[in-house]
Formats: sequence, structure tokens, C-alpha cells
Amino acid sequence: MNLILCCGNTGLRERWSAALGSLFRTYQASTLQDLRILVGQHISFDLLFVHRLLVDQEIVAYIRERQPACKLVILSDRPDEAEGLIFLRLGVVGYANSYINPERLREAARVVASGSVWINQQLMQRLIAESAPATLPEKEATEENKRNWQLANLSDREYQIAGLVAEGLSNLEIAERLGITERTVKAHLGAVYAKASIRGRLGLALLFNK
Repeated sequence: MNLILCCGNTGLRERWSAALGSLFRTYQASTLQDLRILVGQHISFDLLFVHRLLVDQEIVAYIRERQPACKLVILSDRPDEAEGLIFLRLGVVGYANSYINPERLREAARVVASGSVWINQQLMQRLIAESAPATLPEKEATEENKRNWQLANLSDREYQIAGLVAEGLSNLEIAERLGITERTVKAHLGAVYAKASIRGRLGLALLFNK
């Protein structure tokens, strides 16, 4: 897989490269001009990790247009939830701190490469909350019209946990509400993801809240 690391801070860019260079074929850009040249070439890029200081909404839109299949992750020195939501709505799939530790950075790269999103729990909960539909009258909010073929094979407990994820609860909050361990919640969620053929909490929430 081809990865671009775009950052004007040489030390920070090299820090990212040291963490990710063994996992991907890596290209580096220190300026927006360098980045424009790279994304304009006939090379298909899979991932782009870019420093927030170099991009705005217009640049993100340009990158998305020129490399629509490229998964874009923005790393910010001062991550902000409101800003993160704006970029996620533009198609960014990851938003994190620029100085994330190397192990977590590698994990983030693997997660977004697999098709999931990489964001913190608070931002995930805000996204899930925004995806929730307006409350329906009780007679319309039946179990039958909530379930679809992807959720039909879930057990009652799995469906219950999926619903709590869709409300934005964390694994710990779900465990406390249901009187079970957090490990049990994780096990049930693993089964839910497999049965529904989806990846991650956001995908589950969007499916459940359709």
C-alpha cells in the first residue's frame, strides 16, 4: 500500500515515517506544493497522513477529488471535536493528535486501511448521536421496523447491546447498565460485527439508526 506523509515539521514527519515506514511504501511531502504534485501523479495512494497546519476544507476537498480512493487522516497539534466533525463530513476517516505514540499511530493506520475510522471516543459518540433519527411515535417504533436483514440474526442480547452502541454509550457504560463485564460486551460486539458484516461502532450505529 502507498502512503503519503505530509508535514512541514521535519522532526514530526520523520517521527511518523519511523512508525509507519515498515508497513507501507512511503512518500513524503513537506509543503502543499509537494503534496499537489504527488496527488496529481499517476500513482494510486491508499493512505494520506497530513498535518492540520497544512490543510483546510478546500484542500481536503481537492485531495478527495484527485485521489477519491485515498483514505485521509488529519493529525492536529490541538485536536478539536467541532473541527474533527467538519473534516469527517468531508470524507476524512481519521483525526488524532500529531504526537500520538508510534504504536497507536500504527494501529490507526491499520484501522483506516481496513476501512474503519480512527477517532477518539468523544468524537465517535457525537457522530453516533448526530446519526440518530428523530424519535418516532411509539406505535411506529416497533422492533420489526428497526430490524433489517443485517440485524435479523442477532440474539436478543446482541441486539440490545447494538442499540446501546447506537445511543453512543461506551463499552464500560453498557457493561454498567446491563450488569455484565466490559469483556463480555466486547465479545458480544465482536459477534455483532461478524453477523452484520460491518466494521466498528460508527458503522453499527449508522446501520442501526437507518
